Amino acid sequence: MDAENPEFIKHRDIYFNELHPDPNQAQTAALLLADIKGIHQVTPTDPLHLSVSYHLMDISLEQIEDGLVEIGLHLDNSLLYRMKRALHYYTEETQRANHGCLHGSFNCTRKIFADRYQRLDHTCRDDRPEHWRKYL
Repeated sequence: MDAENPEFIKHRDIYFNELHPDPNQAQTAALLLADIKGIHQVTPTDPLHLSVSYHLMDISLEQIEDGLVEIGLHLDNSLLYRMKRALHYYTEETQRANHGCLHGSFNCTRKIFADRYQRLDHTCRDDRPEHWRKYL
């Protein structure tokens, strides 16, 4: 699996609701998302619109938006944005599942490499049964 595969780099737009005490929610969200692993670029294009580029195997749009809602920002929940959001969630979750990431799993790429490592034949393994190992 190529880490820099353009198939896994996603570019999404996040829109915020204007009825919020913070008039510049996009800038606030950009400052919060800038240091998160897997997010490549965050650009507030106007006070209510945020452009995000991220690596899908590290983080998904659903995780990003859930984090923003959890800290108190209000996403635009008009019908068009809810439909787009649901479509992105579904396609990203399907793509992640097809590459070994299950829904809700944290850092699924680490699990993939750990499984591969355990399947490799290591010549330094102890062939004795488990109950004999503690005696020597």
